Amino acid sequence: MTEPRARAARQKGQLNFEKELRGLLYAHGDDFEPLPETVRVLDETVTDFIIETCHVASRHATINGRQKVKLEDFKFVVSKDERMLGRMMELMGMDKALKEMRKAFNTDEGKAGLERGGPAKKRKRARKGGEKGEEGEEGADEDDEGDGMDDLTASHSIAGG
Repeated sequence: MTEPRARAARQKGQLNFEKELRGLLYAHGDDFEPLPETVRVLDETVTDFIIETCHVASRHATINGRQKVKLEDFKFVVSKDERMLGRMMELMGMDKALKEMRKAFNTDEGKAGLERGGPAKKRKRARKGGEKGEEGEEGADEDDEGDGMDDLTASHSIAGG
């Protein structure tokens, strides 16, 4: 990469990755509370790397006649470093696998009572209309809130009346 670009004056004291870098340093054997200078230098280095990588990817997109930066532009930037490219490809594969798994779990199974006029509403309508279970639906006499109040009031009225 070329010489890092100058940071804006308002960002000089700001740390972007302080929490993550502290955890990374501790995981690699540093003290639980690393020196603030160490965290600051690492943060500047990481931030400069990210900014420079984005600028080179943007330049590559512009050369190819595009205004938007695509994933292929970042692949081009890291293509000179085999480890970085391999890790990028691994993460992209994991992302694709996770999207496929989410898609497989994305069913309307748990949303049956949430839409308008679902089974829960029909049970309430059946109660208001007369006796419980009047429409012949299963579970029409169950307590909707699950607090047992229907059972309690029914037993109280029998005992008291």
